[in-house]
Amino acid sequence: MTARTFYAVVTAIVFVVLPARSIAAPQEDVTAATRAWVEAYNSRDPQKILALYAPDAVFWGTSSPTLRDTPELIGDYFKSSPSQPNARVELGDFKVRTWGDTAASTGSYTFTDMRDGQTVRRPARFSFVYRRQNGRWLIVDHHSSSVPAAPR
Repeated sequence: MTARTFYAVVTAIVFVVLPARSIAAPQEDVTAATRAWVEAYNSRDPQKILALYAPDAVFWGTSSPTLRDTPELIGDYFKSSPSQPNARVELGDFKVRTWGDTAASTGSYTFTDMRDGQTVRRPARFSFVYRRQNGRWLIVDHHSSSVPAAPR
């Protein structure tokens, strides 16, 4: 292979393969960030959860009566996680949309825990808004709410 052929192949890779990867990567990365939140929640480690939020993040928790808009307040929401070792969340259907360095992941999840020896399930819905900072997708807005009971 001549040097000229080698450079032609490398140029083709740079202009054909890498742009395709950069188009697909944000959605895949935001999907991975959403799954990382589930893994962090299920670890029951408040610091792992908090590490996924940007310093200026805003959070409406499923059972929070107040808006949490500092790392301390968000951390306070999750501080009881270790005392609930059986609490888990399971990701349902969700959709990811990206706009440059901003993205949203919207969908459903189900929280479970044990109460009096019985599994309690709480279906909920979520919206995560992410901002890419230094190559990482961090949560800048998180809203979670229980799914209302079906009408009778």
